[in-house]
Amino acid sequence: MKYFDLHCDTITECWEQDQPLAENNLQLSLKARKSFFPWFQCFAAWIPDTLRGDAAVDRFKIIYRRLCAEIEKNADIMEQCVVPKDFAHAEREGKIGAVFTVEGAAALGGNLNNIALFSEFGVKAVTLTWNGENEIGSGAMAPSPHGLTAFGREAVRRLEESGIVLDVSHASDALFYDVAKLAHGPLIATHSNSRSLCCHPRNLTDDQFKVIRSTGGLVGLNFYPDFLCESGKASRKDILAHAEHFLSLGGEDTLAIGSDFDGASMPEDLPGVGAVKGLAEYFLAHGYSDFLVEKIFYENARKFFENTFYKN
Repeated sequence: MKYFDLHCDTITECWEQDQPLAENNLQLSLKARKSFFPWFQCFAAWIPDTLRGDAAVDRFKIIYRRLCAEIEKNADIMEQCVVPKDFAHAEREGKIGAVFTVEGAAALGGNLNNIALFSEFGVKAVTLTWNGENEIGSGAMAPSPHGLTAFGREAVRRLEESGIVLDVSHASDALFYDVAKLAHGPLIATHSNSRSLCCHPRNLTDDQFKVIRSTGGLVGLNFYPDFLCESGKASRKDILAHAEHFLSLGGEDTLAIGSDFDGASMPEDLPGVGAVKGLAEYFLAHGYSDFLVEKIFYENARKFFENTFYKN
């Protein structure tokens, strides 16, 4: 099957646990390539709320170097995708397309000049906050959430000018709407579900989903149980329910996958990337057409990253 995943923390875990990307005991490894053709995977450098300044920048650099090392070790099956022709090349050559992203703009170290470093490393999307506060503004779990700071407003402007997509997963509601008012390009929520179905501040309200849809952006379905249901064991039926809800809001061209592999626990029936093909088959068994399943699991994200928002 064709697969494009907007978010995983695997490369961060490969570095933290010193495990290879090709074969490991994590939720995602390159062994899964036998199930997917083509396969594009966004690999996030996760920056915790506790890091600031040079420490945050150094962590970002180390994780990028680890991604480069893993790509070099697996160059016969993998390459980094930065500009549109890279995506076409990876698809043509049957390689896994690695897309580098950042989870937590604390990676800037409070210095706007580091946006140039993001561009140099081929970063294509930045989650503006993690759960708490950083120099940009407030995350969804901040005790007294607010919107963009003055630094955050300038960062949003410069990130867009650099062709780096603004990711509003983890944003507080105040931050989300500040970004929506300021941004000129599309917004994405790489790994967020529906707050109407699971009332968690990390999920999107119906209005927020519609705002993202109106910008031509994307929303990636997150597999983390706490974002899928409020009680009981989460399963792929809950992922289907969130998809159904977003589709009811006109999201056929907006909906994508943002698994959160290796950044969270997973449902028992979706323990890792090897179970994604079964999830797609589950959608098909519940009346989804091949065309719609391919849009959700691949085509919407593929078109976005090849055709949208590139200036480099």
